[in-house]
Order: sequence, then C-alpha cells, then structure tokens
Amino acid sequence: MTFSDAWADVEVRHAATADRKFLSLFDDTGRADTFRCDTSDMRLDYSKTNIDAETRDALLALADAADVAAHRDAMFSGQKINQTEGRAVLHTALRNLDGGPVLVDGTDVMPGVLDTLGRMGVFADEIRSSHITDVVNIGIGGSDLGPAMAVQALSPYHDGPAVHFVSNVDAADVSDTLRGLDPKTTLVIVASKTFTTVETMTNARTARAWMSEGGGDPGTQFAALSTSEDGTSQFGIPHERVFGFEDWVGGRYSLWGPIGLSLMIGIGRRGFMAFLRGGQAMDLHFQAAQGAENMPLMHALVGIWHNQFCGHATRAVLPYDQRLGQLPAYFQQLEMESNGKSVRMDGSDVPVHTGPVVWGAPGTNGQHAFYQLIHQGTRTIPCEFMIAAQGHEPDLEHHHHLLVANCLAQSEALMRGRSTDEARVLMREKGFEGAELDRQAAHRVFSGNRPSVTLAYPKLDPFVLGQIIALYEHRVFVEGVILGINSFDQWGVELGKELATALQPVVEGAQTADGKDGSTQALVDFVQRHRVP
Repeated sequence: MTFSDAWADVEVRHAATADRKFLSLFDDTGRADTFRCDTSDMRLDYSKTNIDAETRDALLALADAADVAAHRDAMFSGQKINQTEGRAVLHTALRNLDGGPVLVDGTDVMPGVLDTLGRMGVFADEIRSSHITDVVNIGIGGSDLGPAMAVQALSPYHDGPAVHFVSNVDAADVSDTLRGLDPKTTLVIVASKTFTTVETMTNARTARAWMSEGGGDPGTQFAALSTSEDGTSQFGIPHERVFGFEDWVGGRYSLWGPIGLSLMIGIGRRGFMAFLRGGQAMDLHFQAAQGAENMPLMHALVGIWHNQFCGHATRAVLPYDQRLGQLPAYFQQLEMESNGKSVRMDGSDVPVHTGPVVWGAPGTNGQHAFYQLIHQGTRTIPCEFMIAAQGHEPDLEHHHHLLVANCLAQSEALMRGRSTDEARVLMREKGFEGAELDRQAAHRVFSGNRPSVTLAYPKLDPFVLGQIIALYEHRVFVEGVILGINSFDQWGVELGKELATALQPVVEGAQTADGKDGSTQALVDFVQRHRVP
C-alpha cells in the first residue's frame, strides 16, 4: 500500500467515527484490555478515545507505509538520518549499556560513550564526598530543561549537594540563584556544546566573578559540559573537568550524557545508571515489540490521529505527580522544537499541520486553573494523564489515594460528559423550575467525547523516569517519520539569535536603529528613554 493510500484510509476511518460516542465503545467489555500497551511495569491506556480496531489497523498500516521500522533501525544503527545537518542521531547510544557496537562513519562510538560515563561517575563521586554543598548548572534549552526537570522529579533519591539551575540571561535568574550560596562551597557547571551560547556564557562570567570576589576558586570549582577545548581552556576550566559530547546528540536529547552530570551528582552514580537503564529498556521495547504492542508506536499513532486527522491543535500533558512539575515544559521543547516544521525532508511543503502545541501542569493544581476550558470549552484538547500506583510518602497514603481518584475521575469525566437530561434532573433536585431550570441546566452540560490517554506506572523512580522520557522521545520520532519531516534540526531557533546579536549594540546605544522597522525603532527608543542613567 502506498503512503497516500494509507493516509486516505485513515481519513475514511475518521469520517466514519467522527460522531461516535466514546462511551459506547465500552459495550465491548474487553476494550480496556485491548486498547492499551504494556511494558513489564508500565501501561499506556488509550481506550478513552474513539479509536476502534479498524481505525487502529489503518493507523498501523500508515506507519508501515511510512517505513517507520526502517527509519527506526537506521537511527539506532548510526545512519545520518538528520539529513539537513548530515548527522547521525544517537542519544540512544548514551544509554546503550548492554548493547553492541554503534558505528558512525565506520567507527564504534561506544568506547567513547562509556569512557565519558565513567569519568562522569568518578567526578560525581569526588564532588559528593567533598566540601561542596551546592551545584549550579548554567545552561539553556536542552542544557537546562532536562536536568532541571529530572532533579526535581527524583528529589526523593537526592542525597548529594543541593542542585540549582540558571538559564535566563535576565540578571534576575543568576542573581536570585547565587544569593545565599557560599562561593567557597559551590560548584558551577557550564553547559554549552560550543561554549559560545550568549545567554549561558554571560551567566557563566557573572558566576565566575561572584565566586572570585567571594573567596572561591574558579579554577577548581568550575566544570564544563562542552566539546570546545579552546573555549573551556580560555575560560580557565582544566581539561579533566570538561565532559564533551558529539554532534550526534541534540540538545533536547542530551540528558542521558554529560548534560545529566548535575543529576548524577544529586542522586549518585547508581541512581543515574538506573535512569539510563530505564531509557535502554524502552529502546529495547521500541525495537522489539510488534504492531499494537509497541508503546512508542501506538502513542505516536494516537497523537497523529488526534492532531492530523481529528484536527485537535493542542495537547495537554497532565502528570498527577507534583515532582513532575517541569515535565510539561520539557515535553513542550521536545515536541515543538522537534516537529515544529513546515517542510518535508526533501524541502517540499508539508501538506498538513505538523506538531501540536504542547502544554500542561501537574494535577490537581491544573483542575483549579484550566480544566474548565478542557471540559466545557469550544475546542477539544486531547489530554495525557500520568499517575503512579505508589507515592513516596507511605505515612500520607491517603493523599495519594485522593490524587489517583482525581486523575481517573478527570479522564472518565472527559469521556462520559453530562447530558442535558442529566443536568435537568440535578437542577430539579435543587428546586429550579421552568425556564430557570433549563437555563441553569445548560450551564452544567458537558459534551463528553473528549479524548485522553493515561500512562500508569508503579512509582516514580530513576528507572521509570528513564522509561517515560525515552517513550516520548520515540513517540516524537515516529510522528516525524510519518509526517516526513526532520525531527532533529531546529533552524527556527537561529533567526532570532542572529537578529539579537545585531540589535545588542543598538540597544546599548553604540549604533542607531536605522534600517529597522518602525515598531522595532520605537521600542528601542522607549527602552533607551527609560533606562537608568
């Protein structure tokens, strides 16, 4: 079957199921067991959607027509699937702890990966047993979002120095973070592959001055996560404190390697290895599981169904786990920077919408903030719930029972809804009659038929977090393959950087704003007029 024929078949399935009541699908008492994917200890439930067996078959045929399996194998084997940059895509090699060689241009990269991992472990052990009380990771984008998210997520396993993060070039970020820390007992990690990232290097120089003025020693209290030997050397960071990674690791996929050093220092070498093994376990599942049993594949196909076929432009990530508070932002970058494209790999226009807008917040906080729009708004927003069977506070188990009940109730409510007749009964019981009963009932109607998936796992530990992140990485990859785009470049980030570099001397007053549009000129004038002399 050709790709266009497979796509057309899914469109036919959408037309046939668009008006179906989701709840009616549960007349098949085995639906919950059929429309799910399991690994050894994790479950993805997508039964609360309008996907039926025929639709799933059509989606799987679409994946086959797109040669997802061949593209997957090409990625894992080190082929240069990032064609616009001529690079392999091998973040999976960073967690290939039990696998064989991985070749790039005929060279096995695994000895270097394992050597760097070993060096990281030795360094982390040294810091954890030293006088260092605090670690400040300075990075931005993938050099910040990943480790910051993971450190918070795994706080129950944190037994090392306190770890802090600075990313924004806004002086408030570095100032607020360093305030209260002791320059003599703080390690600063500068995370920048090229060691030229403007925001990161500006913050790094500020931190170095703070440390020097406070009696610390930048020569022994700085480390770098970078491939630039010249840049790190000129900054004064010795070679043994520099941990590099190759260009086949993209920033938003880099937590598994040196960018995860702050996490390793926080939770220890053993905890970090468990995190890697979780990612490796999902890699093995992605490569081995067939068809509807393949969790990343089905997660991607559900996403394609909702976005490209049903036309739902956004996706809400809703972890019912307070420690996953930064996960929606992490997945936002992963999805929107990867699949926020408008041209195919061959340079032609993509004929459909690509990546969705990804957003979210932890439950139950979100229930009191934006769930109103999800339940009764005019747009349908597919939701992705996450819940652990166990919390980390056994003496407060009643809290976790309430948390789980809220999570499951929200997905049920989105699917089930409330009819006008049901709302009228409620209002009649409250004493309303006539036209006022109808008016009050109208406000309490829920359309239902709002799709969700639920990812359930035993407990949020390093291994499980590794599985979750790898699951979403592969999900984004599969979506990109089906859409025919390159999920591993990010040229959209570059234009703003170029313009900012050119505008800086204008803002500083060293150059005029001649040639800029009227709006930009006027805003520069406003800033300069209100600047403190």
